[in-house]
Amino acid sequence: MGIADTSIAAASAAFSGFAAVAAWRAARKANATAASVAQIERDRWHKELTPQLSLKLEAEQGMIYVRFDGPATLGRLSVRLTLRDDFDRSRVTHLAGTPTPEQISEVIWGPYRFRPGIDRADQLGRSVDSFTLEANDRTRLAVNPSLRPSWFEGPDGEQRWRDQYRTAPIRLWADCEAPGYKPWRLSFEVAQDGGWAQTGRLVGS
Repeated sequence: MGIADTSIAAASAAFSGFAAVAAWRAARKANATAASVAQIERDRWHKELTPQLSLKLEAEQGMIYVRFDGPATLGRLSVRLTLRDDFDRSRVTHLAGTPTPEQISEVIWGPYRFRPGIDRADQLGRSVDSFTLEANDRTRLAVNPSLRPSWFEGPDGEQRWRDQYRTAPIRLWADCEAPGYKPWRLSFEVAQDGGWAQTGRLVGS
């Protein structure tokens, strides 16, 4: 084989190598694009199937009603409710002579708590264990007015605590699970006027 033939062979091999790399890169990019499109579609489908929940306070009965309005395709829906504070106090700077972060975390900073020991609520009244609902079913959970912190002292301590949350909404997380689907976390604010709070905001969407 002459020099010219050798050069042609080398160029051909190099071109084949470049072509192979280019094809590999194109295939990799196509696979990444397909995976991205598939993930977008899964996320869209997951969002469209967000459980439609309705929550309502019946203050005189001391109950929160929870209704599962659909979609029925989810089957049996598992729901876990957790009360949220009026705002996140974990980042508040602790000053000498003020309540410690541990003391603050033991307070439900809102108008109501779940009734401890009822409906499998924890001892603080912060959350209840998961319960299941079929579409168009509902359940109710016992609640009590929240307990004032120990440092709300004096003859007007209880009144100051009640006044602070007289018209404040009940803020909750609703963590929902259905077989075969990723979980959902919904954020609710339930007014104290007895109206239904419907379809909480999907967290992370």
